[in-house]
Amino acid sequence: MNKTTLKSIGAILAGFITGAALSMAADFIMEKTGMMSMQHFKQSSPAILLLVIGYRFVFNVLGCYLAARLAPGKPMKHALIIGVIGTVLSIVGTVAMWDMAIPFYNITIIVMSLPSAWLGGKLFLQTQGKSEAYK
Repeated sequence: MNKTTLKSIGAILAGFITGAALSMAADFIMEKTGMMSMQHFKQSSPAILLLVIGYRFVFNVLGCYLAARLAPGKPMKHALIIGVIGTVLSIVGTVAMWDMAIPFYNITIIVMSLPSAWLGGKLFLQTQGKSEAYK
């Protein structure tokens, strides 16, 4: 494996782990403060579900921004790879845990993976003054 490939893998892992770790930390805080119970997630109020969806979207954007920033080239491609991975893992999670959450929540998590990845990549490109998505 060459150095560029290793940097690409590292960028993708760093972005993915960042988004996942931030989401897990927020879930932990929400559960410890009594705002949400993972055991009774299905009974959570719509406001709590929207909050969870919102912070997951933001954390996904941040992770994808980081991946784009660390990428040795083609930053948007790196961000979108995380979006594809997130979509696949969300589908698997939805199938495995369908009865534990509200269908609206599961479907929203699947649908937001690619848009949040694109936004993270786009934000990075804008901070770099690049207008083309695949530079």
